[in-house]
Amino acid sequence: MCGIAGIYNLNGAQVAKHTLDRMTKMLVHRGPDGQGIYIDQNIGLTHRRLAVLDLSDNGKQPMSSANGKWTIVFNGCIYNFKELREELIEYGCSFISTTDTEVIAEGLSVFGPSFFERFNGMFAIGAWNSEEQALYLSRDRFGVKPLYYWFNGSTLVFASEIKAILQHDQYCIDVDHSALNQYFTFQNVFTYNTLFKGVTMLPPANTVKITAQSTAVKHYSWWDYDFSATDATMSFEDAVSLTKSGFELAVERQMVADVPVGAYLSGGMDSGSITAIASKKVGRLNTFTAGFDMSGVTGVEANYDERRDAELMANHFKTEHYEQVINAGDLSWSLPRLVWHLEDLRVGMSYPNYYISRLASKFVKVCLQGTGGDELYGGYPWRYYRVFKSLGQREYFDNYYSFWQRLVSDEEKLSLFNVSMHSQIDITEPRTVFERVFTFNDKLSYHTPEQHIANSLYFEIKTFLPGLLLVGDKLSMANGLEERFPFLDNDLVAIAQKIPVGHKLGNLSAMVQVNENALADKRKAYLESNDGKTVLRKAMSAFLPESVLNRKKQGFSAPDESWYRGENAEYIRSTLLGKKTVSAAFINTNYVERIIKEHTEHKVNHRLLLWSFLCFEWWCKIFLENHAVEGLPNISTANEKAGPIGV
Repeated sequence: MCGIAGIYNLNGAQVAKHTLDRMTKMLVHRGPDGQGIYIDQNIGLTHRRLAVLDLSDNGKQPMSSANGKWTIVFNGCIYNFKELREELIEYGCSFISTTDTEVIAEGLSVFGPSFFERFNGMFAIGAWNSEEQALYLSRDRFGVKPLYYWFNGSTLVFASEIKAILQHDQYCIDVDHSALNQYFTFQNVFTYNTLFKGVTMLPPANTVKITAQSTAVKHYSWWDYDFSATDATMSFEDAVSLTKSGFELAVERQMVADVPVGAYLSGGMDSGSITAIASKKVGRLNTFTAGFDMSGVTGVEANYDERRDAELMANHFKTEHYEQVINAGDLSWSLPRLVWHLEDLRVGMSYPNYYISRLASKFVKVCLQGTGGDELYGGYPWRYYRVFKSLGQREYFDNYYSFWQRLVSDEEKLSLFNVSMHSQIDITEPRTVFERVFTFNDKLSYHTPEQHIANSLYFEIKTFLPGLLLVGDKLSMANGLEERFPFLDNDLVAIAQKIPVGHKLGNLSAMVQVNENALADKRKAYLESNDGKTVLRKAMSAFLPESVLNRKKQGFSAPDESWYRGENAEYIRSTLLGKKTVSAAFINTNYVERIIKEHTEHKVNHRLLLWSFLCFEWWCKIFLENHAVEGLPNISTANEKAGPIGV
């Protein structure tokens, strides 16, 4: 719901409206229903609106509190805003709209910034306090809604998307080598750096305060996951009952809207359970599935098309169902658009997400998503095999780090990066970054198999899940669509954290080793290690037919292994090995050529790495070389000052 941005000149300089206008232009896709700007000397806030609650002008932003003390821009949805509104009325507040935005503004007047901590929902907020002359930035506890900032000591610029920050005259693009190193290790960034040097993502569940006296941006963390304090007395039956009631309430909460709400439907348990509940709340729920053209696809990938399963479930719940068929040729058209929108490169071959959200946006403004169930309820049992028998912290770190080097191992980094890059990167840094995810939390212990798995749940929900959420936000908002995640409800997450590991994974001895690039092995693991999410599966039996509950986990992925060897092979070679390949300034062309050869000759499945090479090449083209993408605004302002590409 919306795109936000702002400028705070700590030195008192007047904020230039034309700069805010340029920033706002970069966020039009996030809010096609309207625009607003607030400027008061050295503070400027801007907003693009996707109208979901109170479609009248009463919901326009920036919005000020009745007493004029607070002015805010807000992206997201607060699902408990009605309860908070009733409480604020008791404090004497009155309201002219039915929006959650006005509840935030009035709540800040009564409770101050601690009010952020009471929200059950997704949000990124910029809030200006005129009395304190202070800017507050805050982000939801799970990190559903992105918020970036850049601070040079005298000016702070923030936005929902980095490309808006690039429009500020003082920012010049440079590559953050630490983030680049992490990306080609994890296919993710575990710190809050981005590929844009100096641009930081505000961590989830954090609030910052910036005043004219600030010399740095100091994060204040007010919440974190805790899988270490499970309730050992909780029976399996109690866990099932709590999960069932909590999940049902979460779906109902997240359907609040004054516009049509739909749901993605893959044919699996998580999306099916959401559809089961949501379809009871509306007359005829719209559901959406993406499938793949399987002509020429062989091996395990031949099972990747989920349309048949989704159709059966749509018929069962009597939804109005729509499908998108994706073929190999869709990659080359969508990739530059996807990278333009994604900008902050993260996990997975995500162009199917772009297509299915584009389909959904033609019918609804809000779509329910099943992300989060795996991370909360132990949905990746084949991953935990590496750690659950570890003897202490050091062995646990060694075992798990070897798995999470998803793209390039530390040993191969000198071959991956050009010689000119070797002095710019620290090959050992990703290991340090990896361990810091754990050591940041002093509640973790490393003695029993249950503790090892609890630590893995913590790690994945702190790293892998934020990557999925970022991709989900950017590619849905690219199409003016708001995604919501019922599994990421405050109360349901609290329940999931209390459930003992043994209720989530009932048979640790059955865990098997699997390489996630080896698709045949991965499918075998799905078939043989189907005890993940045991308690969730039982809880969802109240909503789903037996055939869906027993369906083996598959994941949402195109048959890229086959397509990269077939129809897309030439596109990959020309993009990554051509004379105009921009990423060759960073990545060793000989290494890329070897990877392509190994994949083409069926020696190694390099689908994840090849995808990342393609994304980084287009990132370099768009953000370093100002390559135009048809139909999208040009990223020009900052790039004109960036100078020649270098390392």
